[in-house]
Amino acid sequence: MLLAYIDEIGEPGAFVSRQDARFNTSPAFGYAGFIIPEQRARDFGSVFAEQKRTLFKNEIKKADHPGRWEKKGASIFSALAPRDHPSQLRVFDHLVRTVTQMGGNLFYYADEKPIGTPKQVQLDPARTEREAMEETLNRIARHAAHSSSNVMIIIDQINEKTRAERLPNMYGHILGRSSDYQEMQRILEPPMHVDSQLSANVQFADWIAACAGRAVDYQLIVDSRYNWIADERSLKRIRGSFTSESKLHYHRRAIEDLNHSRIFNRDRPLFPKAEGQLLGSNINPRQAEKIRAVAAAAKSRKS
Repeated sequence: MLLAYIDEIGEPGAFVSRQDARFNTSPAFGYAGFIIPEQRARDFGSVFAEQKRTLFKNEIKKADHPGRWEKKGASIFSALAPRDHPSQLRVFDHLVRTVTQMGGNLFYYADEKPIGTPKQVQLDPARTEREAMEETLNRIARHAAHSSSNVMIIIDQINEKTRAERLPNMYGHILGRSSDYQEMQRILEPPMHVDSQLSANVQFADWIAACAGRAVDYQLIVDSRYNWIADERSLKRIRGSFTSESKLHYHRRAIEDLNHSRIFNRDRPLFPKAEGQLLGSNINPRQAEKIRAVAAAAKSRKS
């Protein structure tokens, strides 16, 4: 059996731009984490806990409850991470290699959100969250089927009200899809919610979600603060570690979605290079978007 530990990428609310006063959080929403054979899950948790205790020993000593202390991935994968704390990136790289050596893989699925205010794009955060979870379940089930294994999915704990709202949707999706897609039967139960402070593996899923989220940001925002994420010197082991089912899904773009580790590539399909320069690098992002829309319309007419 496989165990899949996942956490959220971004948040499901509306997005306009990084400069917008209200809607500036994340251009996409989804889930990411890792999938590992159940017999190695405890082994990996021990490795993670030991690495965390060594790397953050001074911070842990000052904690009120050292055994429950955790380091959030958002602080590790900051805009200046290679400069400010390269040792944390090296430890993350080591943990990624450990997962793959134990027969596991990293995973992500993210949906690009339409750009605009809630009123402009009629965005429903609950629907955004539900659809991303459903596609995440589909893809984890497919990976389990390819591995000839069943799978249990574990996610960071949320409040009881939200859990009660999500659970019927997840259960209904798994059961409703099982008759047409046999791989859904590989998921033994709807995702279980576990307090991240009590689970080393859920904490590492948070780190992966933060890392994948930075790569998604780099792919979707022309002037992303996380361009370092595509530098192989910063993260050597991340490429090739993801499942083939991992995916960044564009919103109504005339380009192919990104699969596997391609979100970490230097080249960005949304901002193609022209005459040695990155399209949009010297112009306003809204102007760049208009240029891409015109190009996409022209391509559509030709086809």
